Amino acid sequence: MNYDINIVKKPWGYEYLAYKNDDVGLWFLYISPGESTSMHCHPKKSTGLVLLNGEAEISFLADKRPLKSLDKVMIRRGLFHSTKATSDKGAFIFEIETPVDKHDLVRLNDQYGRVSKPYEDVTFESAKNEDCLWIQEPALGECVTYSFSECVLKIETINDIDIINNKEDGELIMFLKGGMVRNIDGISHCVTIPGDVGLSNIIKQVSKQLDGVTPKTIIMTITKNG
Repeated sequence: MNYDINIVKKPWGYEYLAYKNDDVGLWFLYISPGESTSMHCHPKKSTGLVLLNGEAEISFLADKRPLKSLDKVMIRRGLFHSTKATSDKGAFIFEIETPVDKHDLVRLNDQYGRVSKPYEDVTFESAKNEDCLWIQEPALGECVTYSFSECVLKIETINDIDIINNKEDGELIMFLKGGMVRNIDGISHCVTIPGDVGLSNIIKQVSKQLDGVTPKTIIMTITKNG
């Protein structure tokens, strides 16, 4: 199974891998109008969801909440959840997984008959097309920008925490590699890790009190196009 070059077809839409390193996998999901993922959990990994475009509703076993563009949800391991597209154009979503393991999946219930079944096999794969996003890692000090799903994605490799401190309020920041640190007695303690996602104004409240970032930290800043 080669997720780098293939789309995985789902009964609710499709998904594909947009970026990967040793710490995280970043997937793009399209959920068709009115369709929803299974009620499922990931026993070993944590995930973060960012709604790029459209509207959705995320449900848990005890409650649910609506999602609009650039809303984010952090999902701890073992937490059952399901995401439904509630807008006429569907839902366009980033999902970041830590660690990388697409087969870490337990379905509790599913309207498409996939309860107790594993993640989709190669028969559900088709080749990516030119519209599919693939994120390249920039060199240190460089920035790569993509226009995707009515959003602007800015990917940067940094050694200077002031790059984070100077972000505009209201932007989303996703850590793809490395993170912010506090030095205590000569030991660096990671305060953010790969897979963390947060609003820039919240992250800056923390970053301004910290000592730096790990070498060659990679962040992605997400804003609405225009």
